[in-house]
Amino acid sequence: MTSTGVPPDERSGTTTVWRVRIIGGVAVLAALVISYFVLSAFIPRWWAQRVGATVDGSFTKGIALGLGYGGLCTAITLFLLLFAVLIWRRAAGRFLAGAAVVIAILFTIPNLMTLTIVLGASGAAHAGERILDVDAPAFRGATLAGALMALLLFLTVVGLLLLRRWRRTHPRTARDQKSTRDTSHSENM
Repeated sequence: MTSTGVPPDERSGTTTVWRVRIIGGVAVLAALVISYFVLSAFIPRWWAQRVGATVDGSFTKGIALGLGYGGLCTAITLFLLLFAVLIWRRAAGRFLAGAAVVIAILFTIPNLMTLTIVLGASGAAHAGERILDVDAPAFRGATLAGALMALLLFLTVVGLLLLRRWRRTHPRTARDQKSTRDTSHSENM
């Protein structure tokens, strides 16, 4: 036994485990950084070409596709994340929550690719902007509008869920407020 009360063999094993975790984390981080630089030169141009080929210069198709990607991908992502948060503490919830988060990330990808074109400063992002301007007019604006509408819908649902939870935890308070409101309304008449 050492002065810390831990046998030397166990302390060495713990150090080795942490050393492996740190090295693994650094390797994953390095792979992510390299992937970012490789993909940042490729993804914006490629995504703009795919969208441009689908829209083919039509304002109507650009708006419809933008609203579809922006609205559906944002709404599905947000509701899957809400689902993951709500079921996290249940017995089988961690697996389902993890699966929901992974699927939510997959649904986020089209909006993230569009965002790399809009906010990107690389040559590929600028090329993507030019492609979208010519081949997919109104796509970027419609994507933003769809995402904002999905966010508004999500916030409304979350607000209703919180109101429902509050009414369950404070049933007397909610009932008293209603009776007070009814009483004051009848007195005003």
